[in-house]
Amino acid sequence: MKKYKVGVIGGTGMVGQRFVSLISEHPWFELKVIAASPRSAGKTYEEAVGSRWALDVPMPESAKKIIVKSAQDDVKAIADEVDFVFSAVDMKKEEIAALEEEYAKCECPVVSNNSAHRWTPDVPMVVPEINPEHLDVIAAQKKRLGTKRGFIAVKSNCSLQSYVPALHPLKDEFGLNKALVCTYQAISGAGKTFESWPEMVDNVIPYIGGEEEKSEREPLKLWGKVEDGVIKTAESPSITAQCFRVAASNGHMAAVFMSFDKKPTEEQILAKWDSFSGRPQELGLPSAPKKFLHYFTDPSRPQTRLDRSTENGMAVCIGRLRPDTQYDYKFVCLSHNTLRGAAGGAVLLAELLCAEGYIENK
Repeated sequence: MKKYKVGVIGGTGMVGQRFVSLISEHPWFELKVIAASPRSAGKTYEEAVGSRWALDVPMPESAKKIIVKSAQDDVKAIADEVDFVFSAVDMKKEEIAALEEEYAKCECPVVSNNSAHRWTPDVPMVVPEINPEHLDVIAAQKKRLGTKRGFIAVKSNCSLQSYVPALHPLKDEFGLNKALVCTYQAISGAGKTFESWPEMVDNVIPYIGGEEEKSEREPLKLWGKVEDGVIKTAESPSITAQCFRVAASNGHMAAVFMSFDKKPTEEQILAKWDSFSGRPQELGLPSAPKKFLHYFTDPSRPQTRLDRSTENGMAVCIGRLRPDTQYDYKFVCLSHNTLRGAAGGAVLLAELLCAEGYIENK
């Protein structure tokens, strides 16, 4: 296969670093461009990041000497050099929305980790195993933008990746009608390490700005339908959420309570989880976990440190399914927030877009 030439805009932040790391070893993608703020432009990537490399793997040698471009000032030049870009820029939401649309209008597809376009009606927000059919809306988006190649596709909020995949196989058959979710989210979700955020050591913060609203609303877009060139949001189930920042480096855990119109047995739920797979597994995409949902019978699992990297951090781990006194059932689940929940999920989305013909080599 001819490799796709790829750019990362916002490449010096933590999620951008994860993109650079994943792309450097990717069988389909070749890292051609790294872009960041104007103050980083003109420096080598190694110089621009300096002591801020935040990952537990070394900076790829192939990336160190790449000269960083300006994500804002070099849009046309970047668009001309690559087949598509990943977006992980750290700017105001309205500025991100405008910048991503500028890339798209320069005929450069954008696969975004940002939230700026998650509620744009003709922008697909996709978890590849859950709603790949939402990519159908791209045709309408291109018509609105007046583009031939350019479009924007986004991934959902990182915390959703832990509990929505576990709810999804149960939703339609058993009539999932409500869920209560409490998430326990790692500091890397805020782009931090313990070195840069010592206040988080031995601490829990019971508030993450905007996170609860995203956790309650975004699943309904994932479960919506493409109609008349837009995504019509689902009306149910009702979801209520609380989100905590906890002293873990990576890994978002959730405690989930759920009720159904047609209450399944525990055996039926476990069977649904065990058999569930999606379009990435069918296509054998490079980043796709062979088994998406892993259930642990040990009541002390999943654990953040032990299980967040299951299947290269791209699987979702579930445990402690049991009846509840107020809801039908409760369980816990875990995902790696900077892999499945952020850069890895966006890379998997890009693979799906390539495999389904939405992105063509220039």
